[in-house]
Amino acid sequence: MSRERFTVTFEWESGRSETCEVPNETDLISSSEEQGLGLPFGCRTGACATCAAELLAGEVEHVRPPRGLKEKHLDSGYVLPCIAQPRSDCTLRVGSAVQAELVSNPWK
Repeated sequence: MSRERFTVTFEWESGRSETCEVPNETDLISSSEEQGLGLPFGCRTGACATCAAELLAGEVEHVRPPRGLKEKHLDSGYVLPCIAQPRSDCTLRVGSAVQAELVSNPWK
């Protein structure tokens, strides 16, 4: 029997930490938005990686292919909250700093 809700903790580089209850079959961005947490996002389809997060604990499942992430990023534990649903209680590192780790700045 699956659970109705999962406890998800979002952690920012600044030390801020927010915990919310995410209903089963609901993506992480939608839940965080409903609770006013202010996670970055762009396309909401898994293509741009603006919302990229690092999964620190627990399990999530992408409901469609995460096109915005390379295989090496997936292997390293990065997820796209816009298309990811929790499958257990979990903790994610979030914020623009995470996305910056995935994409090199060509202007540096």
